[in-house]
Parts: sequence; C-alpha cells; structure tokens
Amino acid sequence: MLFSASLFATAQDSPPPDLVLEGKVQPTQNQTYIEAPFVVPDNTHRISVSFHNLGHDQHTVMDLGIADPVRFRGASGGNKDHFTISETDATPSYLPGAIPPGRWNLLLSIPNIRPGVISNWRAEIWFNRAIDDSSFTEQPLRDAPGWYRGDLHMHTAHSDGSCPSQSGKSVPCPLFLTVQAAARRGLDFIAISDHNTTSSYDAERELQPYFDELLFIPGRELTTFYGHANAFGTTRFMDYRVAAAQVPDANAMFRRARSLGAIISINHPEAPTGEICMGCGWTPGKPVDFSLVNSVEVVNGGGPPATRFWEQLLREGRRPTAIGGSDNHHADWPPEKPGSIGYPTTVIYAQNLSAGAILDGVRSGRVFIDLMGSRNRLLDMSAQAGSATANMGSNLEPHSGESVALEIHVSGCERDQLRFFLDGIQSTALPPLAVSSSNEVLHARWQADGDRHWIRVEVHDDQDRLILFGNPIYIGFDSKPAH
Repeated sequence: MLFSASLFATAQDSPPPDLVLEGKVQPTQNQTYIEAPFVVPDNTHRISVSFHNLGHDQHTVMDLGIADPVRFRGASGGNKDHFTISETDATPSYLPGAIPPGRWNLLLSIPNIRPGVISNWRAEIWFNRAIDDSSFTEQPLRDAPGWYRGDLHMHTAHSDGSCPSQSGKSVPCPLFLTVQAAARRGLDFIAISDHNTTSSYDAERELQPYFDELLFIPGRELTTFYGHANAFGTTRFMDYRVAAAQVPDANAMFRRARSLGAIISINHPEAPTGEICMGCGWTPGKPVDFSLVNSVEVVNGGGPPATRFWEQLLREGRRPTAIGGSDNHHADWPPEKPGSIGYPTTVIYAQNLSAGAILDGVRSGRVFIDLMGSRNRLLDMSAQAGSATANMGSNLEPHSGESVALEIHVSGCERDQLRFFLDGIQSTALPPLAVSSSNEVLHARWQADGDRHWIRVEVHDDQDRLILFGNPIYIGFDSKPAH
C-alpha cells in the first residue's frame, strides 16, 4: 500500500491538520506518477496543504500538484511545500475557485529516486484554516511589540484605482504599483480596500512573500447606497447589497463580518453624498448597532479630521477607534502630495507585525494618526489614578476629586505644541505644552469630577498645522451613564 490516511480533530488555537496522508516511494516508481486521493467534506471553502518530502536528503525528488473532482487545480513541482486554494485566492501555481466536495487527488510526480532507496512523504491537509482566511502569511513579519505604521484605505485596478500607462493614457492601475509605493514610503502594513470585490486577494497572496517587510491585511470597502465601510481581516465574500433581500440592513452586513473574524470601520462618514460621491456619506436609514463597529475613519485622504460623527458615538458611550486612510486611487502620486499612499498614516501599537495583531491593535485603541505621513513621529499617552493605569483606547475609573496623572510621549516633534482635548473641546484645565526636544515625555494633571469624559491629545507644528491626532483615554465609561 503506497499511502495511508488518518483523521485528526481540529483545535481552535493552532489547530492540527484535519487530515494527514502518508506514503512511501520505491525505486520501481522512478519517473512515474502517483495519485493520493482524499475526501473534501461539504461546506469547505478553502483547502491548505503542507507537504514533506522525507527522502530529500537521499536525493529523492517529489513534485507536487492537486486536482479536484472536476479539473486540474495546479502544480508547483518542488517549488513550494505549502499551498492554499480557496474560492477567492490561491498560492501561485494553483487556481482559485469553488471548492467542490468529494474526491480530490494529491498529484505526485517522481523525477528521481535512487536504486535501493525507499523514501517517505507526508501531507498535512486543513479545511477552512482560519489563518489562511485572515492573512497572506502564516508567521509575523516581525515578532516584537511596537508601533507599526500603515495605510488602511487604498484602491487599485481591482476597483477604481488609475494611473498613466506607458503611453500616458489613464488606465486601471496594477496592484503591484500600489504595493511598491507603500514599500518606498517605509510602511509596515497596508490594507488594499477595493470596492466590494475579492479579486485582489489572489494577487496579494502572490506578492506577500516578496514584500516580506510589508504586511498585507485583507481589506475591502463595502460600498452601499447609504455609506461605505471597510472590512479588515477576512478573504471570505461578504454581501454588500444593503436593503436587498439578502442584506436587509447594515447590521446584517456587519454581523457577517464579525462572524468571519473581521473588524469594521465606517469610512468618511461626513462626506457629501450625491453625484460627485455616490453613497459616500453615512446615511443608513435604519438604526445601526454600533457595537458591531470597531473604528471610524476620522481622517480621509489629505483633508482635516472630521470628528463630529465619531464624537457623537463617544457621547453615546461607544468607543470606536479613530483611524485614518489615504483613500488613494492614484499609486503614481508623489509622496509629498496629500492623499498619496501613506498620507495620512495610521500608527498602531501591536504585539507583532501580523494581520491578527494589527487588528487587535485597532480594537485596543492604542492608535494615533500621523496626518503628514512621516516615518518617525510618535504620540502616546497614559493615565494613572491611584494604582490603576490606562493607555489610549482604554478606560480609567477615578473617584470624584481624584487627581489623574497624564504622561505623554512625543517623538519627532521638536518645537511643536501639544494640545489637550476634553470631550472634543480644547481644554482650558489642561493648557498646551511646548515640545522642546526630538524625544520627550511630558506630564500633566487633571482632576476627575465623577462624570464620564474622554481626554485625547493632538500635536500642532510651528505653523499651527495639525500633524498628530491621538485616540482618547476614557474616564468612567464602564461605570457612568452617557450624558
């Protein structure tokens, strides 16, 4: 018997394979083809395979391919030891598309096995593996906590991104040019968010191994007649046709995103809606459950912050994270042009450079927006009351009359000014502070009054331009009613 199969249970965290195929190759099988069948169950949308040629050290060569019940789905020879195939994307060498249930075949070609050698092989197979649905890389690009800089909103040829062709015509702009511009800017992560489509994911899966210092996060702009929202963190299809029979309201769309492990950002909610920008403003009609919304795009393109919509959610007791996005449609724009890729930059404190950690960073709210898209500016704030502490995005529960100590870390902002905002209004109780050095820790104190508040900071340069926009520290949000 040339191979055997065994089934394994799937664990939630770091799951073992759902299926393992094992076999032996003998000298009589030199320059022959082997089919190793396995069964794909119903409701499978992705197959992932890791292949191990255990006779490699003995110069046994095994080339890899796969076929579904209907057609050939690709072959990578000895070039890859892991591949994934889904409805939306596949590892290069393989074809994306529907995953039919039934008998599939792992295809092995044996170009070489020496006389007298018997070589083993092992194939681990996963069905619907979460890491392959939510990311284009299995491992973090950097495995260390820190501040990571990126752009969460951009468009390519897969929707309405355009740029000049070789002859100067305006044409749909290849995704590669957007990625290349982000790499030149020195960004750590990007989320390409083409409108409604999943077609960009196949190209991103091809490019991610080459761009191994720039993390790609699966993104999509869900474009409805009543507003736009980005979904980050899944390659699965999400129906965007709000008010159609399939998606009765925005809540249904957002619940689908959450069920897939994605997070939601409301895009440019204060933009005008009309023929110039159809459906761009946020006008959902039916009530929205904002517990399903993780962030709001407060800075879009090169414009100033639009905070009215976001701050109204804060007044209601919600805590969505303020983020920015270039909304770039022209990868050829020069980096100094507002709205070019990375202008603005969203800067996120994360445990590592992986899609999951970056999105957890958005959820945490320890995030600031670098409106000019610099490579080095930093803004962080923490608060302490008694033994309790909180970072940006977190909640603190001081007693009425208790002194709250604020500590603000600012880098790359020499000769600039730090300004405090209390409940969206520049605070008179917390006067501005001058930043005198390139890396400085500033301190201030504020007295709690027993009510719910939010405190955040901004940095303005010596020309009074806003350059850094910080997320709030929340006061009493877990215990005080909204007012």
